[in-house]
This record gives sequence, C-alpha cells and structure tokens, in this order.
Amino acid sequence: MPADLNWAIGGEAGDGIDSTGKIFAQALSRAGRHVFTSKDFASRIRGGYTAYKVRTSVERVESVVDRLDILIALTERTIDENMNELHEGSVIIYDGERTTMQDVEIPEGMIGLDVPLKSLAEDAGGAIMRNIVALGAACDVADFPIENLDESLEKRFKDKGQAIVENNKKAARLGQEYVQEECDHGADYDVETTDNDYVLLNGNEALGMGAIAAGCRFYSGYPITPATSIMEYLTGRLDSYGGKVVQAEDELAAVNMALGAARAGARAMTATSGAGIDLMTETFGLVATSETPLVITDVQRSGPSTGMPTKQEQGDLNMTLYGGHGEVPRLIVAPTTISECFWKTIEAFNLAEKYQTPVFLISDLAMSVSEQTFPPETFDMDDVEIDRGKVVDEDSISDWQNEQGQFQPHFPTADGVSPRTIPGTDGGAHMTTGLEHDELGRRTEDTAVRIEQVDKRQQKVETAREDEDWNYREYGDPDADNLVLSWGSNEGAMREALDLLEAGSTDVRFISVPYILPRPDLSDEIDAAEEVIVVECNSTGQFADLLEHDTLTRVKRVNKYNGVRFKADELAGAIEDELAEPGEVEAKQ
Repeated sequence: MPADLNWAIGGEAGDGIDSTGKIFAQALSRAGRHVFTSKDFASRIRGGYTAYKVRTSVERVESVVDRLDILIALTERTIDENMNELHEGSVIIYDGERTTMQDVEIPEGMIGLDVPLKSLAEDAGGAIMRNIVALGAACDVADFPIENLDESLEKRFKDKGQAIVENNKKAARLGQEYVQEECDHGADYDVETTDNDYVLLNGNEALGMGAIAAGCRFYSGYPITPATSIMEYLTGRLDSYGGKVVQAEDELAAVNMALGAARAGARAMTATSGAGIDLMTETFGLVATSETPLVITDVQRSGPSTGMPTKQEQGDLNMTLYGGHGEVPRLIVAPTTISECFWKTIEAFNLAEKYQTPVFLISDLAMSVSEQTFPPETFDMDDVEIDRGKVVDEDSISDWQNEQGQFQPHFPTADGVSPRTIPGTDGGAHMTTGLEHDELGRRTEDTAVRIEQVDKRQQKVETAREDEDWNYREYGDPDADNLVLSWGSNEGAMREALDLLEAGSTDVRFISVPYILPRPDLSDEIDAAEEVIVVECNSTGQFADLLEHDTLTRVKRVNKYNGVRFKADELAGAIEDELAEPGEVEAKQ
C-alpha cells in the first residue's frame, strides 16, 4: 500500500470536474490529512479534456507524482490521458451505462468499477449529481469515512438550500453502497484520518490574503487566465475592510487606475498574466519616474502571444526584468511556495512604499491553481509587519521644504528615497510629471538635473540591495558536490526529489531563490560545486542566463516547457540524467 493516495477525476470541461475535486480535497483536509492538488484544463469555456488530481497523505506533500491510484473517468479519453500514471491495482470508476463508455476496456492488471453514476444520481434527486455519486464510490474504494464529505457538501451547496445539500449527501451514499454491494474490487487502500486542523488554499488565494493583510485597499484588474481568481477572491472581501475592487476595461486602464490610487495614498495592486503585462508596460516608466509605490502581480502562463493560457510556464522573467521603455528601476519578488505567496505579497507592499518604486510580484499558473494544506499558524497575523516608508506628516514637513516653503517630493537623498506625503498633508502640495523633473516635480531638460534624478532613482535599487535580506533557502546536503538552483513553483517538487535522489545515492545541495531583483550573490555557492544545474519551466533558461551573467560560470539546465509542471520523480530522474552527461547539455522539454 502506498504511503500516499493519488486520486483524480477527469472528463470534459463543463462537467463539474473542478468543483468535484475541490469537494474531495476539502473533505480530506478536514479529516486531518495533507493535500496537494493539480489541475489540467483546456483553454476554452466548454469542451476539451480537463482533470483535477489530489495527492493526500498524513505526511506533508508538496508536489504531484507519476502515480494514480483511483481515477474517476467520465470519458474514455480520461483513461487514455492518464495511462502512463495508472499502475497494477489502480481503480478506475466509470459509468458503463453511458453510450460513450459502453465499450471501455480496462487495462490488464487494473480494477474497473462500472457504477451507474447517472442512474443513482437520478435516484438521489437529479442526474447533475453523478459526480457526487462517484465521490461516494471512491470513498468506499479508499476506505475513507464518507461522513467527512458532509461538511464539504454543506459548504458547497448551502446557498442552494438544505434540500440540495441532503440530496448530495444521499447521492454520495448511494455510490458508496453500490460499490459495497455490487463490486468485489479487492483494492487495498486505507485513508487514515487524524485530528489535525489544516487550511486548504491555492496560490492566488494566498496572494489575495496577503494583499488584505498588507493593507491593500485598492485593486484594479481585467480578467485573464490565470490571474482572474485574485480579483474574484478580493471582490467582497476587500470591501469589508474599506477597500475597493474595480474591473477595468483593459489592462492598461487597470494599471493606470492602480497608479492613481497609489498616488492618492492607498496601498494598491493590479494583477495580470504575460499578455496583460505587455499592455501595462507603457505605465511602468510612469510608476518609476513619478516614484509611486505600486505592486504589479504577474501570474505567468504559456506564451508567446495567446500561447496556452491554461498551461504552466515561467517565461516572463525577462519581461519583468527589462520591460518598459528606457531604464526603469524596479524590484522583483518571486514566491516559491503557496504559503510564501501570502508573505511575499506583504513584503512586496512594504518594499514598494519603502523605495517608492514598482515592485513586481511574479507567480505562475502551477502555483496559482494548485491547492495545498497548511497549519493555520502558517498565516499568523501577529507576525505581519507594515512599513510605509518615508511618509512625512505636518510635524516634519518643514524638513523637506525649500526656502520658499515648497515641498520637494523628488529631493536627491543619499539613499535615493525621497520623502512622501499623503494628499491633504498641510504643506505637502506638489506636482509630479512623467516628463523628467526637478526635485519639485517640475519638468526640466537640464542635463545636470537629468543625471541627478536618474542616478537617484537607480540608487533606490542599490539601497534596497544593501539594506534588505535577499537571501535564499537551502535544502539537502550543504556539502554536496552537486548544486541545483531554481525559482518559482519548482521548489516543492525539488524538495521531494531530494529524497528520491538520496535514496539513489545522489547527494544534492538545493537552493531555492525567491528574489530576482535584487537577487542573492551565488558566486561562492556555484564556485564550490562540481556540477551546477538550474531547473525552470521555460525553453531558454532565463534564470540560468542571469546566473551565468552574475557568476561568469556555465551551468547545466533542466528546462520544461510543454505546459506541464515538474513532478518530483520526473525531476529526480532528469537531474540524474544531467549529472551523468559530461560537460554542457542542451535544454530539455
């Protein structure tokens, strides 16, 4: 019996796959089990293959693996799509009464359970509940107490009335009873429950939570996969804290509205994906030149152009580093775990106001839609600290006025960070233009002032580099000759891959980097290693290029760009292959 259980449901988009998977994941987490989920969905509203996978264990799980124990197959294609993960003893639950499923052939060595999902759902009150019937059947196969589903069903359907809730509970039990009475499956699974209490959330929810905790009071955005759910999470919630969520007519309007709110003194954020970042680029320079604190979130997806909107990729790193006309100072924070999405969002808001500059918060699709369990104390609000930077009030405004009593919002300080006032501050009235300006914000083409202001704005990045902690996190054997580096959502898979590598007698030191600009100096770490491998989800190795630029050392690369996130066992095998190759190796898909 495996140490963890891997369950999935698959079918056509529009078949309720996502809601069914969410119900089961919540039931498992409420039963005191750790959960990690992944989703595969087509780039269309309805139709196309979609799946929801749940990995669960009493121990912490941080990635998906190449093994599937229980599969609810609503279409024959679902079996084909998951064939490489099914194994001897895997259980496939399907409805043989459906026309499209009547000729299904269960692969040799696997257990097929033909359950009349639609008929049983109709007995419970409606065919729409066939997925819930399948959940009940899966509960019997996994020996998971079906009562754990009840709370999840209550939460999902309470707004539809208690009768709907009770119908769904009945549907689940009809599925369980059918398998008990009609199917002698012999599956050897035992999903243990505990008394532990966990929070289940995905990366976008964590980003939204972090924004609220950081004091964000204005969010503007335009719907785009996979960033839209940040706006959906904040809608309603932000209002209850005195904030506002606005859906703009496009991404350029969204970033400009956020800029306006930030100029007015509100902590403001916008979020989009790569295609939206393209449209926002014109404003990046205005944010930096006007020295306005703004958080810009990029939830990456496969590109270029429309690309594959619902697939994983980390291809926007160069755009966040270099996007914008002219030289735009910026800071870039890149969470590497779902829980870190919460904390790095808070940090991003603090950095934006401390250094009065745009801060890019970059995530990716895999992290945005994957759900994971955490102890509630992971998000302890008592640990949240707010730093609004050099905000000047009436008591100290005179320190930053010239001899004529004019406030100097762009005064060339040694650290590059000028004083800032909230509109309405007595004595703090001023203007700022997107044109080059002097210390008062008035436009100028004076060459000396131009140099002074450019140097001042760039100095903020150097000051941040010196004053803030841009360190990395380290796992594995600190003395290993083999060094693996990564950024973004690859951390969880890589941490689990370390155990597999160690079991195969391959010692690895792993460094996960949550900052892109400024970023830690890894020269000593790379010099100390015999083999250096950089893991990332893009084809050209954008982060690897940065490290080579920083250290003047060539590195090996494990690149994946087929739209699917790394899996722990896959990653361990890829690293072993790279270590076996002499010299440099080509990027791999």
